[in-house]
Amino acid sequence: MSMTKPIRVLVVDDSPTMVNTMATLLTQDSRIEIVGRAGDGNRAVSLARLLRPDVITMDLLLPGLDGPGAIAAIMADAPARILVVSAVADRGAELGFQAIRAGALELIAKPNVANGEELRKWGRELVTSVCLMAEVPVISRRPRREFTPPLPSTGARVDIFGVAASTGGPPALSEIFSRLPKDLPVPVLVAQHITEGFTPGMVRWLSQVTPLGVTIAKDGERLEPGKIYFPLDGHDLTIERGVARLSRTRGGPCPSGDLLLASLARAYGARAGGVVLTGMGDDGARGLLEVRRSGGVTCAQDEISSVVFGMPKAALDIGGTDQLLPVSAIADFIRHCCTKHPLDRLHRGDG
Repeated sequence: MSMTKPIRVLVVDDSPTMVNTMATLLTQDSRIEIVGRAGDGNRAVSLARLLRPDVITMDLLLPGLDGPGAIAAIMADAPARILVVSAVADRGAELGFQAIRAGALELIAKPNVANGEELRKWGRELVTSVCLMAEVPVISRRPRREFTPPLPSTGARVDIFGVAASTGGPPALSEIFSRLPKDLPVPVLVAQHITEGFTPGMVRWLSQVTPLGVTIAKDGERLEPGKIYFPLDGHDLTIERGVARLSRTRGGPCPSGDLLLASLARAYGARAGGVVLTGMGDDGARGLLEVRRSGGVTCAQDEISSVVFGMPKAALDIGGTDQLLPVSAIADFIRHCCTKHPLDRLHRGDG
């Protein structure tokens, strides 16, 4: 996006006070212009069609058409970059992941306003998110590609997989995990960047789409095959001597894909597997390189199926992997690498 053009934002919330607060915080940055305000889902859809904003901030608990319904309508008729700004409590987290499935890019929790300085800090974070969103290409709902390219032959059996993801990650994880078998013989550890407070909701949401157990790891817990582990909110997840280790995030992406993948490389060497999915920035690239250097298997999501190609491209550029796969093929990749006698043929499309 050209720096000379303002980022045109539509603010949607059923609270006029919240709409005014967000508009005030956003317009403190000269790059942002508020072009519309809406207090319900139907009005949001109408204004999205009329104004074609660059970014929409969307509350979820709206009168009439709720947030996920409004997002689905907007993505069908007037695709835009949608940033969910919603309370975590009550139905907020559950609706948040419905919103992501409908096409929202990111979740941000509403502030628990204790004082002016905390609100200003939250406002700066909101501005940063809106400006980052403005750089993401607008995509409408794409049909799923079922073609699966040939997979690498590997004589080694991978005993654990790590996955790093950011923007666009939850729907990618949903697609991958829904395709994994219940008897997957390895544990899967995930570093998905997400606003604090939304992890339990994401775990519940993913539990509904996969036959595998999805859980939040406990420090010192021995990992089991057929389970998917996420870190506690605000923590990094690593592995040490076969058990999960949780540590408070020390700045940077939260949780860290680099720390997760590098710990797998140290603990499992050639029996480690790593995947970097869609997301902004370069988290996971260095960790994936460590997995590859240790003799493990690696891949990254391809550009066409990624919402943001930043993290996979960074992994490719530094040599963390030489294999890009559509999201529809990554479950087969994981399954293939975890099989003691890799199959010569997996189900493949006609191309």
